Amino acid sequence: MSHTALVTGATGLLGREVTKSFKQAGWLTVGQGYNRAAPPTILKANLEDPADVKRILDEAKPQVVVHCAANRQPDACEKNPEQARKINVEATRALAEGTNARGILLIYISTDYVFAGLEGEAPYETDAKTNPTNIYGEMKRDGEEAVLEATKETGLGVVLRVPVLYGPTEYNGESAVNTILDAVEKSKDPNANIKMDDWARRFPTNTQDVGRVCNDIAVRYIRDKNNIKSLPKILHFSAEEDMTKYEMAQRIAKILEVKIPGMIANKEGNDPNAAVKRPYNTHLSTKALRELGINVQAMKFDDWWRAYLRKK
Repeated sequence: MSHTALVTGATGLLGREVTKSFKQAGWLTVGQGYNRAAPPTILKANLEDPADVKRILDEAKPQVVVHCAANRQPDACEKNPEQARKINVEATRALAEGTNARGILLIYISTDYVFAGLEGEAPYETDAKTNPTNIYGEMKRDGEEAVLEATKETGLGVVLRVPVLYGPTEYNGESAVNTILDAVEKSKDPNANIKMDDWARRFPTNTQDVGRVCNDIAVRYIRDKNNIKSLPKILHFSAEEDMTKYEMAQRIAKILEVKIPGMIANKEGNDPNAAVKRPYNTHLSTKALRELGINVQAMKFDDWWRAYLRKK
């Protein structure tokens, strides 16, 4: 019997790659979108409307939903928290209740920003205490709690935390990593004076790897559906290469064979006056995934960028 997967936010940075991964694995894969919906492969649905959530679940009839849709920009969440909460928390709760009532597995994409990232705390295991430093992290933690609460009787909810993501984009601004390409270009001008963070330790992870892991989780949990309550409900996936955004820029510049004299390494850490406080190091331990027998290998940052930039 063929299985069906529904991917929310299927037109976004991560959703596109999750959709591709499930399709390549042989699933009948349906996407959800709103502004960029393209039926019949990407159905239009407003996840902020509970009736629309029920409709798309009944229309797609999936065995698994991967919930990628989110407002994942910390600054935007800080500026308009009420709007961000609608998609990051309320829509997540409606989706979890809807999937749970229909016996559908839900994989909820969360973030390393649920942790404080204080020096000496990382790597974080899945049972580590959450303590977000900004509204975005708080909302994603609240989304996690909504999923786990709605599915506590059935075990049909899984939280997958991931770090900062990069991958194929429609425009560089889709990813906090890909957008560094624009900064590199501008920094070829010695007078550009572009400050790039050289303080927070990041673990940039490719969306194609996350897509593969989502598929592997779905296969594993559906295979053991009769025993699903005993499987872990929070999982972490992360690449292991450790670098600041300034170091990412240096690597990309080297691959492009350009100099960036106009870029300044900012080692100051959080600006006391900044609206959004960012964590120092939120490295996620992949131990729980490994114990499930799921492949946690990740592609090398430089290798992917070298191949990607060659095609551009």
